[in-house]
Amino acid sequence: MKPKIYIDGQSGTTGLQIYDRIGEREDLELLLIDPEKRHDVDERKKYINAADIVFLCLPDAEAINAVSLVENDHVKIIDASTAHRTAEGWTYGFPELKKDQREAIAASHRIANPGCHATGFISTVAPLVQAGILPDDYPVSFFSLTGYSGGGKKMIADYEKDGRPETLSSPGIYGRTLKHKHIPEMVKYTGLKHTPVFLPVVDDYYKGMAGTLTLQNRLLNGAPTATDIWQALKNHYEGEMFVSVADFEEKPGTVYANELAGSNCLKIYVSGDAENTAVTAVFDNLGKGASGAAVQNMNIALGIDETLGLI
Repeated sequence: MKPKIYIDGQSGTTGLQIYDRIGEREDLELLLIDPEKRHDVDERKKYINAADIVFLCLPDAEAINAVSLVENDHVKIIDASTAHRTAEGWTYGFPELKKDQREAIAASHRIANPGCHATGFISTVAPLVQAGILPDDYPVSFFSLTGYSGGGKKMIADYEKDGRPETLSSPGIYGRTLKHKHIPEMVKYTGLKHTPVFLPVVDDYYKGMAGTLTLQNRLLNGAPTATDIWQALKNHYEGEMFVSVADFEEKPGTVYANELAGSNCLKIYVSGDAENTAVTAVFDNLGKGASGAAVQNMNIALGIDETLGLI
C-alpha cells in the first residue's frame, strides 16, 4: 500500500514546491483536498488523520492549530513553519546535524523543518562547535543573502510587478532589530551560549542562498588555520549525499548565491589563512532551505531512499 501524503497549505510557496517534487511520484498517494474546502477545519481534519505524512505549510498559529486536529497516532507531521522548531517533543529536521540525527527523524512523529537562514548557519557553525574548534561562547557574526522567493507570495509579487520601486533592484538588509525568527533554532542546535549577530539580505533574484560565517582564528580553540577549519567540516560531512565541502583551492574568487538553485544540495566553501577564515554555505532557499529538506525528511520518515524525488 502506498503511503498517503497530505499537504496542508499547498497553495503557498513551500507547499507548491513540495507538490512539484512529489506530485508525479508513483510510490506515493497524494491526498488532494477540494480547493474550496482548504479552509474548512472539519475537511482538513479528515485529510490530516487519513494521511501517513502531513506537511504543514502554514503560518505559525495555523500550524499549531493543525497539530491539535491530529487524532490518529500513526500520523507523522513535518512542519515547515517556525512554530515547533525549538518545541519540546519535536525532532529537528536537519539529518546532517550530528550522528544519530537521521535515526531520530526516522523514529519521530513530529518533525520540524529547518528555517532557510538557519540551515546555512547551522550547517557551518554546528560542526565546528562539535569538533571543539569554535568555543560555545564565541561572538558569532553571520550574514545571509537570499533570493526574494524566501519572502513568500507577497514579496514575490512585489519584486515581479510592473512599476516596482527602484530600491528593489538593490540588496535589502533587513532583520536589523537582530531578533530574526530563526535565531532561537540557530542557538539551540549549534550549542552556542549567546545569540549571534545575524543579518539577512534579500536581493533581486528569485532563489538561492549564501550564508557566511566569519572567524578570527586567534579566538578559536587551538588557533586553527583556515585549512584546519576546512578539514573539520570535510570530516563532519564525509559520506553525506546532499551536503558537501568544496576543495580548499576550489573557486577562490566569487561564489554566487544561486549556483545550486533547483537542487536539494548544500555546498560549503572555506577560504582564509592562518589569521582569518570565511565559511560560506550555498544552497537553494526553496530546496535544502525549505521544500527539498521537507521531502528529504519525508523519505527518511517513511524509511525509503532518502534521495527519491530530489537532485
